[in-house]
Amino acid sequence: MRNQHHYSVKTLAISPEATNKSRLKKMLVAGFLSLSLVSFVFINMAQAAEENPYAKNYKEQNTYNLKSLSPNPDTKIFVSNHKDDDNITMLEDGFDMIGSSGFSATEASPDLALQHAKSIKADTVLIYKKYGSAKTASSQLQLVKEAAKKGKELDPNDLVEEPTEYNFYASYWAKLPMPLLGVHIIKLKKNTNETTDDGSVEVQALPGLKIIAVIKESPAAKAGIVRGDTVLKIGDMALVEADDLFAAVKKYAGQTVAVELERKGVPTKVTVAINSRK
Repeated sequence: MRNQHHYSVKTLAISPEATNKSRLKKMLVAGFLSLSLVSFVFINMAQAAEENPYAKNYKEQNTYNLKSLSPNPDTKIFVSNHKDDDNITMLEDGFDMIGSSGFSATEASPDLALQHAKSIKADTVLIYKKYGSAKTASSQLQLVKEAAKKGKELDPNDLVEEPTEYNFYASYWAKLPMPLLGVHIIKLKKNTNETTDDGSVEVQALPGLKIIAVIKESPAAKAGIVRGDTVLKIGDMALVEADDLFAAVKKYAGQTVAVELERKGVPTKVTVAINSRK
């Protein structure tokens, strides 16, 4: 006879309490996996920022989360070497700075700047590369001469030639909607010849607000206001601090109002049709 194998079938009774424990275990495992995935995403983002010097060294310029008006901007990148002039041009073209990155390195691809610009929803990024320093043959020779003059031994490590290092800088910009007035201003102050009780030089505020840029096609530009003008009064409101300008523009929004200026020391008056608030 063939051997017969008898299998006994046992029914395992599972209590509701055990079932709940099993479900809880599955939920905890699923939750752990989800948490691990989130952690992995954040770690990858941190690693990306660490690998991208433009992201790692980024500093926000504005505190109100400025970004492109487009949800998916077609970010443009430009390489230049005239930072101050570029800043004025961007302001005049209706942009405002989101933030900037600055660091020293032997190399940094412009693609990394563009990558970071897209991540912060910038419309434009301007990048600058300026020669920094390097330990070259000529600098090594100078070190040898100086050591010989002082009768000191030269550290062999000082003679190791190093790659050239550059200073990199990038500024990120967002296009703004047409403003009510269209000027960028600063408050000018001058040092007096007097000192305060604590010994510091006394500073005196100059009248009005100095215009550093006028946005193209704005009400200010159409009224003939130009860069370098000092705006003293809008309507019946004298301008002492920047907040005074904001308050005056808000008050006269949608109206045509007289604006008192000083241009190269000469009092000037223009009429501006201030845009209405939307």
